[in-house]
Amino acid sequence: MTEFIPVGTRFVDLPAAFPMRRGCTLHGGRVAYETWGTLSAARDNGVLILTGLSPDAHAASNDANAEPGWWEAMVGPGKPIDTNRWFLICVNSLGSCKGSTGPASINPTTGEPYRLDFPELSVEDGADAAAHVVRALGIEQLACVIGNSMGGMVSLAFLLRHPGSARTHINISGAARALPFSIAIRSLQREAIRLDPNWNNGRYSDETYPESGMRMARKLGVITYRSALEWDGRFGRVRLDSDRADGDPFGLEFEVESYLEAHARRFVRRFDPNCYLYLSRSMDWFDLGDYCRESHGNHDADARGGLSLIRVERALSIGVHTDILFPLQQQEEIASGLAAGGADARFLPLESPQGHDAFLVDIQRFGPAVRDFLAAL
Repeated sequence: MTEFIPVGTRFVDLPAAFPMRRGCTLHGGRVAYETWGTLSAARDNGVLILTGLSPDAHAASNDANAEPGWWEAMVGPGKPIDTNRWFLICVNSLGSCKGSTGPASINPTTGEPYRLDFPELSVEDGADAAAHVVRALGIEQLACVIGNSMGGMVSLAFLLRHPGSARTHINISGAARALPFSIAIRSLQREAIRLDPNWNNGRYSDETYPESGMRMARKLGVITYRSALEWDGRFGRVRLDSDRADGDPFGLEFEVESYLEAHARRFVRRFDPNCYLYLSRSMDWFDLGDYCRESHGNHDADARGGLSLIRVERALSIGVHTDILFPLQQQEEIASGLAAGGADARFLPLESPQGHDAFLVDIQRFGPAVRDFLAAL
C-alpha cells in the first residue's frame, strides 16, 4: 500500500483524538493542503477548494511544485480564481491516499496500514477536517468556499456544520444528497474491487494488487463522468488498426475501448483501492437532511431543509445538462435551498457536452462564471 503525495504538499495535524461523525475517533490524523497567493493583513481573502474523490491538493503549479495541477487552467495569476487577489487553499480529502490520513496511512496503534481498520468515513468528517485546516491557517472567515463534485457535498457540510465559516459559496456539479443512480454506479465500482481475489478483504500488497477490480471500477466511473454525446463525437464507431490483438476473440476492437483501458491503467496504481472504497461509500451516505433530523429533531426534514439552514451572503450553483452522475436538478436544488436560507443564490445551467467532468476541461464555459462571481466580492 502506497500514499501518493505531490512535492511541496504541506500538512496540518488534526486534534489528537478527532471525532468522526459515525461515532469513531481518529488518532494522530493529518490533512494535506497547498496554497497559492498571499493572505491579506485582514485575513479576509481566503478561498477554499474542496475536491472530488480522486484529486490531490495540487490544484495548480506553485512555488513549491512547478508541475501543472488538476485545475491548472482555473487557478493562478490572472486566471478565473486569481491568486493575485485571493489566498487559495486546496485541501486533500480526509480518507484519501494523497497525503491526508486514510486507509493507506500507518495506524499509530499498530505500526501497520489502517486498511479496513480505518474508522467509518463520512462526508461530514472531510468537512470538519477542512475546517480545522482553515482555522490552523489563522482564517476566521473565508471569502468563498468552492466545491467540485464530491467537494460540492463536502462544502455544504462544511458550511452547515461551521456557521459563519465563509461569506459566499460556489457549488460546481455537486449535490446535497446522493441519488439512487449514482449510489448504484458507485456500488458496482466497489463490488468490482471487492470481488477481485487480490483485494483479499483489504489486505493486498504491491505484488498482490487488485488491479483488475480497480480497472473495472475506473472504467465504469469514466463512462459516467462524461456524456454519451461526447463519446459519440469523440470516438464514433472507429475501430482500432489491429482487431483482436493477441488472438483474444473478445479483445479490444474500438477506439473507445482502447481509451478506457489506457485511462484505467494510468489510474489503478495511483490510487489506493481501500481509500477508493471509503470515499465512494461516504458519498452514498450523504444527505444534508440528516443534519435536520439528527441535530434539530425535525424528523420530516429533507436535503432542502438542510440547505435552508446554511447562512451565506451569496452563492452560485453550476451544473451541466449532460451530467448523469450529479444531474442538473441537484444543482438547482442547492440554489433553491440556499435562497430559502436567505442567500442571494443563483443557479447556472451550462450546455457543455462533456458531462460531469466538464468543470475540469470546459474552462471556456466554467471559467467566466467563476471569474464573474469572485470579481463581484
